[in-house]
Amino acid sequence: MPKLVQKLKLTTIRNLVLTLCFVIISGYAGYFLGVHQIKTWNDLLPVLKNETKGNIAQEQTINRSQPSNKNVDMSLFWQVWDKVEANYLFQDKIDYQKMVNGAAEGMVKALGDPYTAFFPPTENKTSKENLNGSFFGVGIQLGYKKDQLAVIAPLSGMPAEKLGVKAGDYILHIKDSQKGIDEDAYNLNLQDALEKIRGEKGTSVTLTLLHEGDSKSYEVTIVREEIIVPSVEVDFGQYINGQYTKEATGSGKLVAHLKLSRFGELTASQWDEAIEKILAKQKDLGGVVLDLRNNPGGYMNEAVNLSAEFLPLGKVVVKQENANTPDQIFKTSRVGRLLDMPLVVLVNAGSASASEILAGALRDNGRAKIVGTTSFGKGTIQSAEDLENGAGVHITIARWLTPNGEWVHDKGLEPDVKVDLDPNNPTVDTQLNKATEMALQ
Repeated sequence: MPKLVQKLKLTTIRNLVLTLCFVIISGYAGYFLGVHQIKTWNDLLPVLKNETKGNIAQEQTINRSQPSNKNVDMSLFWQVWDKVEANYLFQDKIDYQKMVNGAAEGMVKALGDPYTAFFPPTENKTSKENLNGSFFGVGIQLGYKKDQLAVIAPLSGMPAEKLGVKAGDYILHIKDSQKGIDEDAYNLNLQDALEKIRGEKGTSVTLTLLHEGDSKSYEVTIVREEIIVPSVEVDFGQYINGQYTKEATGSGKLVAHLKLSRFGELTASQWDEAIEKILAKQKDLGGVVLDLRNNPGGYMNEAVNLSAEFLPLGKVVVKQENANTPDQIFKTSRVGRLLDMPLVVLVNAGSASASEILAGALRDNGRAKIVGTTSFGKGTIQSAEDLENGAGVHITIARWLTPNGEWVHDKGLEPDVKVDLDPNNPTVDTQLNKATEMALQ
């Protein structure tokens, strides 16, 4: 693989992990280490109060003093602030709240930890929506093709698909009169595009699109609906001629392909629905392939909960080492429904955080073999907290270890059976094929 392409892919994976894979612990430790420190940091930043003089809305800084319990000199911050305010050429472009957000972002960046991050209000909202898989929009996955904003895939049954939007369509223009948007999409980054295309339920957005290979663009006006992106999906297939064959009608045993794409708020209920489908076919089933590829993580408690589906009661799932509180050990606490079902786990470089916790627990307890490529390697835990103005902060508060005491941070989980995808034959899923074969052995 060319170095540039490899670098871009790794960057994409890391950005996805940074956006989605904050792992939240429950209980007092999470509250104290998250909320307490955030309140302290807020004391170091200016609070802006809106005032109106004549017809001009102005913002006034109402706290410039440093907290008495902190030995920190804030004078440098205020020197820079005052000089910008007094001397910056484009005074009409000064946005004080953005300056505050930038200061908060710089504060946590100074820690040198990519997983401790400040999120301005809009990014914090989008991050939550992406993790939970529920938002108001038109139902398309966005990305880039040849540096142009494009539809990666329309979601099945969603508004965009119903109106003929196709995978690969280039997005040329976005118009929304209610939001005052009427602009070309050529220079939009992904975050800006998401903000403009998403909106309130029942409102509409007009997209100018170009089918790949066509010379004439077309417009489509789409009414926004609630979009729920499933985090759990299951299908059934057979191992025929060396391949996983979906919906096959042969006489061989079935394999359940259980795909888990993230650990969010809706995951538990969607997981239960998928397990019920598996149990309904249990007499014809020869095994399960748990597919964690490209799963960037999510809530740690969900990883612990789902692991109990395959592990006996009381088994260690993950060990947590905290900075200022006693270490913790999380064990399975319910009786699983697939304890005796043959199981294989799929991972790749996009499997991070909570997905690595689940895969590591199943491997270390001798319950499953891991197939694929080395996982991402994120071995820390973040507390995610909301701030008063809608912004948010994720703070690294602990590290986690597999049941056998392995810290996978920056190295990942090594698969028991390494299988690469064939770049020259992208339609063949060699990893799923191998996992299916092993599940039936």
